[in-house]
Amino acid sequence: MPELPEVETVKKTLQALTKGKTIEEVVVSLPRIIQEPPSPALFQAMLKGQTIHDVGRRGKFLRFFLDTHVLVSHLRMEGRYCLAEKTDPIEKHTHVRFSFSDGTELRYKDVRQFGTMHLYPMGEDLHLPPLVKLGPEPLSEDFTLDGFQRALSGRRTNVKALLLNQAFLSGLGNIYVDEALYTASILPERLVETLSMDEIQRLYTSIRTVLANAVKAGGSSVRSYVDGHGEMGMFQLQIKVYGRKGEACHQCGNPIQKIVLAGRGTHFCKTCQR
Repeated sequence: MPELPEVETVKKTLQALTKGKTIEEVVVSLPRIIQEPPSPALFQAMLKGQTIHDVGRRGKFLRFFLDTHVLVSHLRMEGRYCLAEKTDPIEKHTHVRFSFSDGTELRYKDVRQFGTMHLYPMGEDLHLPPLVKLGPEPLSEDFTLDGFQRALSGRRTNVKALLLNQAFLSGLGNIYVDEALYTASILPERLVETLSMDEIQRLYTSIRTVLANAVKAGGSSVRSYVDGHGEMGMFQLQIKVYGRKGEACHQCGNPIQKIVLAGRGTHFCKTCQR
């Protein structure tokens, strides 16, 4: 599933590809992607004539800013956007097409069919599900060390599970939680209440550093992820533990281990993480 760095990269490419384009027609081939209200038919009607003025991001969600509405899109497991000419053949698993007045189309493809789209009046999307439930943005100025320390206080769970919780901190997923915990030298099984102040500070710094580096690299293409231009991310070349079960740790040389924690495959080095 695309996480914050991948969605941020898609956001930037879609800004370049769609900003200023006016929607002439919308075709929805898989109605369940559109979350009611509105109905898929009304969704199509409401978007006709709307211009895309900008593309933003909140957590793992894309936000298309139109004339009067905001389109909120979640890519889930394998959703992706691409720009095509209207005359180009429609590829398999293309479920939504936004036809523009300049002869191009923004096409949404999703092999797994788990993606979602919500349409809200301008200014309402942040105050309604799913965005209203999201925690702070880890790369924003509002995400401070003091605030992170306060948010951790009284939590009775393991640190991996908490960091995966989008209501606690938005945008982090399995890849970057494993990488941040490794960089902070903290075992994913550690109970939050056992973390020292020094460990909390290391974790805070690691989260921001790992995510910032991943954004610079265009995200991680460990499965099927590509950006709006169809380009792969490159952060997988910098990954230290995720997906490296049995391979040697870059620091100590001992094999990377994998367990299931919080329902997710979890990678770590038992020597370097404590």
